[in-house]
This record gives sequence, C-alpha cells and structure tokens, in this order.
Amino acid sequence: MSKYEALWNYIQENGGERLKLTYAEIEKIAGVPIDHSFLNCKKELPQYGYKVGKISMKEQTVAFEKLG
Repeated sequence: MSKYEALWNYIQENGGERLKLTYAEIEKIAGVPIDHSFLNCKKELPQYGYKVGKISMKEQTVAFEKLG
C-alpha cells in the first residue's frame, strides 16, 4: 500500500479531465507531508487512470491529467 493511496483514490473519484491541487491540499488528502518520494510514487497513478502533469514549485501545485 502506497502512502499516497488516499490521494490516488481521491483523484480517481474527483478528477474529471484535469485536476490541480496545492501541496497543502495534497498533504491534507494523503495525510502525509509531500516530499520527494512523491516523484517515485507518482508512477503508481496510471493504475488509477491518471498521470501527473506539471509540478510547479513556484505556485506549489501539482496538475493531474486523465489518461486516454
């Protein structure tokens, strides 16, 4: 079980075509602080029908996009 599984489930249920979340929203949904393990764990997201799009360090946001 991934530490970001709650986030992946949230995205799958609420994502639509695109979804943009702030780091703070991600941490609240996932229940864990976002750190650079997120970059490795994001490989799990296609199993939920989404991929990570743009990660903005300046805006502190992550964009998610529906596959296919």
